[in-house]
Amino acid sequence: MANQAAHQPDVAILGGGCFWCLEAVYLEVLGVTKVESGYMGGHATDPSYEQVCAGTTGHAEVVRIAFDPQQIGYRDLLEIFFTIHDPTTLNRQGNDVGTQYRSVIYFTSPEQETTARHVMAEMANVWDAPIVTELAAVQGWYRAEDYHQDYFRQHPLQGYCAFVVAPKVSKFRKTFSNRLK
Repeated sequence: MANQAAHQPDVAILGGGCFWCLEAVYLEVLGVTKVESGYMGGHATDPSYEQVCAGTTGHAEVVRIAFDPQQIGYRDLLEIFFTIHDPTTLNRQGNDVGTQYRSVIYFTSPEQETTARHVMAEMANVWDAPIVTELAAVQGWYRAEDYHQDYFRQHPLQGYCAFVVAPKVSKFRKTFSNRLK
């Protein structure tokens, strides 16, 4: 019997507003094996949520998505990303305002950078306003505090979850029903 090599998961790192929204969606995506909320893109070492929210560290709230490229492609993850958040608002998503809520893609390879540039160019024709999503190389990942992990599943009735996160999850389920776990 032939020995099949285990597929190594790939990683995507995305920021599009509050990380609870992105995490809740990507946890439901077929082919995604793990999602962690965290911080990236700032100058402080090991920042806390309070420091990031104060806007003084330069970090964005992001999710680190481990995925099986045999089941879902990086391009597919980006198409979901550009559907569940507004990439045309600078440093904000809805009522969440500040650089920590910016739209950003951190690429882990030249291939991811190229794919992201192509998808961003395609999405420019979908949105009525210019896309302001940043594109940058991966840098200093910091995992968010434990209480931020899997937040929506643990607190579905909390106000923000019910009125902000849940509609994004519903939009994903409706638009990408073929991508549900």
